[in-house]
Amino acid sequence: MKKINKLSELLNGKVSERPVKKPILIAEVGNSHEGSLGLAHSFIDAIKSAGADAVKFQTHIASAESTVDEKFRVAFSTQDKTRFNYWKRMEFSEEQWAELKEHADDVGLEFLSTPFSVEAANLLYRIGVDVWKVGSGELASSDLMATLVAFKQPIILSTGMSDWNEINALYKFISENGSPLAILQCTTMYPTPIEKVGLNVINEIKNSFDTFTGLSDHSGSPVPAIAAAARGCDIIELHVTFDKRMFGPDQTSSLNFEEFAFVARAVNEISAMDINPVNKDKQAKELLDLKRTFGKSVALKSSCSKGTILTEELLTLKKPGGGINPDEAKKLLGLKLNKNVDANRLLSWTDVNEA
Repeated sequence: MKKINKLSELLNGKVSERPVKKPILIAEVGNSHEGSLGLAHSFIDAIKSAGADAVKFQTHIASAESTVDEKFRVAFSTQDKTRFNYWKRMEFSEEQWAELKEHADDVGLEFLSTPFSVEAANLLYRIGVDVWKVGSGELASSDLMATLVAFKQPIILSTGMSDWNEINALYKFISENGSPLAILQCTTMYPTPIEKVGLNVINEIKNSFDTFTGLSDHSGSPVPAIAAAARGCDIIELHVTFDKRMFGPDQTSSLNFEEFAFVARAVNEISAMDINPVNKDKQAKELLDLKRTFGKSVALKSSCSKGTILTEELLTLKKPGGGINPDEAKKLLGLKLNKNVDANRLLSWTDVNEA
């Protein structure tokens, strides 16, 4: 069993020393497993095949986080009388969470799960989770945040419902307690309209804090993630689903695995461009043969006989390059052909004498 530590290695490093590389791509299952352990395992395999770096779940312990007074965010379920019942149905045992983490380790995915209570955080800590993703709704949970900073491990914050004052306060609290930090732009709307994704906030975070940055996106479109990668963010988190017609509240906010794989390919290609800067002078030398092929040289508009004095009206430009350069055409004016020259071939300096 090999433990994957890409996020931990990134976040424990210095922001100022971060080399140009591709962002870490997190595939969020959330609760789309619908309480089925088998389906949760199927997600892990599909996420690995789609090209993600990490898989993320949510760890719910209903009695520790909710009450029967909690209302549904989306009235989607007729099988759960209350949202408390829904969270109860989403629960796995500690042994089952350990099994899921082991599966992720075995296939080469970093395992994450967002805790929604102190009890959930302690459970995840016991099974070896060492990077913490905090959901937008939990940033005000002081007991949970205190527990997480006590672990002295990297924390990733989603800021979907937070203003700058709240973000500043959390940044200060977490930094003063010594936990490495990443702050993700997020808009808590399901699905998020494209015009409300807020890519500009990524740069605002980067300019405001000495921290890693990224995007947690709920748009259900691959475009924001690709745009975020092109802007040089560190982490991208996307919800995934086998099919957007599946049961559950997050399906329309998710990418199917074909869409996610497209994002993964795009991220790889953006990274390849970023880490391979082009030297235009060197590239031009390497492409000299092509430049001749695509270029043009001086030729005659129509065939001319020996003794013809060349004028501007007689000259034109034709492919290929490698003959008399276009910028030298004026040097030919007034010169005399020393032989018959066909219009279907390039003009040469050996074809002319001084008039």
